[in-house]
Amino acid sequence: MKTAFISDIHGNYEALSEVLAEIDRLGVTRVYCAGDVVGYYAQVNECCAELRERQIPCVMGNHDWYMAGNGFCPRSHSVNDCLAYLRTIIEPEHLEWLRTFPLQREIGDVRMVHGGWGDPLDEYLKPSAQYFEQLQGRAFVTGHTHHQTVQHFGDKVYCNPGSVGQPRDGDPRAAFAIYESGTFTLHRVEYDMQKVFDLMHAAGFNDYYYGGLKTGAARLQRLAD
Repeated sequence: MKTAFISDIHGNYEALSEVLAEIDRLGVTRVYCAGDVVGYYAQVNECCAELRERQIPCVMGNHDWYMAGNGFCPRSHSVNDCLAYLRTIIEPEHLEWLRTFPLQREIGDVRMVHGGWGDPLDEYLKPSAQYFEQLQGRAFVTGHTHHQTVQHFGDKVYCNPGSVGQPRDGDPRAAFAIYESGTFTLHRVEYDMQKVFDLMHAAGFNDYYYGGLKTGAARLQRLAD
């Protein structure tokens, strides 16, 4: 059975809708999210509603945690600017839904967290044979870095499906992965960014907060750390 993995949507419904449309086109019926449904962009309610309607299981990301716990990012004023705005628009039922996210999930033979197994919320995982030989299991999925990759370490395989809503690996297309018969495949889709820009501008944010979407620029890490 095919299973799709998505991650780091960050309130970018324009990207999410295109990713889910492509997943549907490919005939995939099982979808899991490796965290960070919210954060940054203005369509948090649309993203939450879509995932809830489709009953897509998620794990807790650091931005989900900030929002659900009324906290802030300890290292980024830009993240906190976005969080402050998003708290004024998120619908209460979506906030309660975020609070139900577990820190990790097991989907068949796949283990999934947002960050890593040292810190499920906030570890910027650096894949290596040594890292994964310490973990039980065969297949592993994380998000958080916004860099799409599949790497093999002996009989173990690691996948970061990349970011749906804020790629940082030099490819601005929305990213996801599919897992079938023990193999991950990586996918990208284009989407119309202009609505994201228009909504952020209307909310009072300038190009600094969204301009990197045009190129998938790594500089957005200054916002997302």
